[in-house]
Amino acid sequence: MAEIRSFHPVKLICGVISSKDEYFQRAEMRLAELYGPLDSRSPRFAFDLTNYYEAQMGQGLKRAFLSFERLIDPVLLSEIKHRTNALEKEIVREFQENYRIVNLDPGYITPAALIMATAKDFSHRVPLQNGIFAHLEFLFGKTEIRRLDWTYPDFAKEGYQKYFLELRQAYLNQIKSY
Repeated sequence: MAEIRSFHPVKLICGVISSKDEYFQRAEMRLAELYGPLDSRSPRFAFDLTNYYEAQMGQGLKRAFLSFERLIDPVLLSEIKHRTNALEKEIVREFQENYRIVNLDPGYITPAALIMATAKDFSHRVPLQNGIFAHLEFLFGKTEIRRLDWTYPDFAKEGYQKYFLELRQAYLNQIKSY
């Protein structure tokens, strides 16, 4: 019988989708207040392979990723997703807008995979708690990313993959001290 052990700490990340610099900056500031200092920011990538959020958020959307210095227990992911959903609404009120201006998608990196949180159920998603599911976005090989049938199309972009491979390496270096 295998011994039950605590989970290893994981690298918290958050995807941010928005159209304006000031919205990105506010989201970054507020996320750092909640989860501690950032240790990485991706470039802002055009979010142009789907129009899924245009009706809610308008056109000209970009997506960036942030990562945090402090590692987390992966069991916190559903709690973090609930908090980032509430933060989206707080940011709307802070800017006194009447439409969604930022989308926040938390997740984490393990040595083997990128896991994202979602409130949308689907056959390949695993229930966590309180209506939140774990979405296995992709797997890491030694030097490459292995996409899955359900990997979102924008995650196949070379810039995303370069960023996540570099972030995974930073995380691997970080956990050597654990």
